[in-house]
Amino acid sequence: MTGARSEKLQARDVRFEAMSRAAAERLGTALAEIDPWARYAYAPSALTAYLAGQEADAPRFAIHVNGTLAGAIGVRRNWLRGPYLQFLGILPCFQHQGVGSVALAWFEGEARAVRAQNLWVAASDFNTRALAFYEHRGFHRVATLEDLVVEGGSEILLRKRLSPI
Repeated sequence: MTGARSEKLQARDVRFEAMSRAAAERLGTALAEIDPWARYAYAPSALTAYLAGQEADAPRFAIHVNGTLAGAIGVRRNWLRGPYLQFLGILPCFQHQGVGSVALAWFEGEARAVRAQNLWVAASDFNTRALAFYEHRGFHRVATLEDLVVEGGSEILLRKRLSPI
């Protein structure tokens, strides 16, 4: 799949599977080369360890598009009356094709299924593309967390309130 793909990605083209060690290794290496992880100098081994980690309330999923590994999503299920999107990374060759939108819709659908009241995510202040992506999908800035990841940097906490079903 290339960036030149013209047809719109459909939700049926995207699958979320429990993260395998092999997928974690491939994604950890590739995602360490792009922002925000590159700017923060995350080692590929650190991203791989997170993606391969197993926590009952914080599953990680490999995102596949038409059978091809395209990215990862990590969710903390119970955080302030709703889930927290801990991680969303899409490989560069799959960006700008709707994979992130499908992943975010899946995240919201899972939350609505358990009647969560909120969705949460944080993005680095320099990551204007991510901030615009979330805000375009109904998230609002609620806090600035200074020096959270690195000294002198800030993370922006965003919330989307969910209407009752």
